[in-house]
Amino acid sequence: MKYLPHSLVAGLVLSGLLSSWAWADPATWTQKVITPEIALQAAQAAKSECEKRGWQVTVAVADPAGLPLVMLRSRYAGWHTVEAATGKARTAASWREPTSNVAARVTRPDAAEKAVMNLPGVVMIGGGLPIEAGGQMVGAIGVSGAPGGANDDLCAKAGIAAIESDLAF
Repeated sequence: MKYLPHSLVAGLVLSGLLSSWAWADPATWTQKVITPEIALQAAQAAKSECEKRGWQVTVAVADPAGLPLVMLRSRYAGWHTVEAATGKARTAASWREPTSNVAARVTRPDAAEKAVMNLPGVVMIGGGLPIEAGGQMVGAIGVSGAPGGANDDLCAKAGIAAIESDLAF
């Protein structure tokens, strides 16, 4: 039996390791996150849209993890709107889709994921939307206090529209 020189074996092993490393998934990733300043602009625009219609609301804007960056409350918005808006932003961030979509799916009688409705902080009603830029989610917005989830969505969309040019990258 013939043996290969150590340097040749070492070279083959190193070559194999380097080629598998080049194709391996990276150990980290980079994600863009909405800044507090832009989050504030979105919240102000959403709140303004609702107040223009006579609705007293709370607006929360969260980072992609669902952690709040900004929360604004109209003077006469009910106490419950604070938790609801924050929960809607958190839920939209967690599921990476509008809360009205999540609610429609998990409230079906045969829904396999029905139990998520009982998790603390999850809010299953319209008014929570992910904020996307450059093909990735950079935050989420939640609005609570307008008459119905569809109207909360309307104000949340106004908040996102107000910052779209700032998020173009």
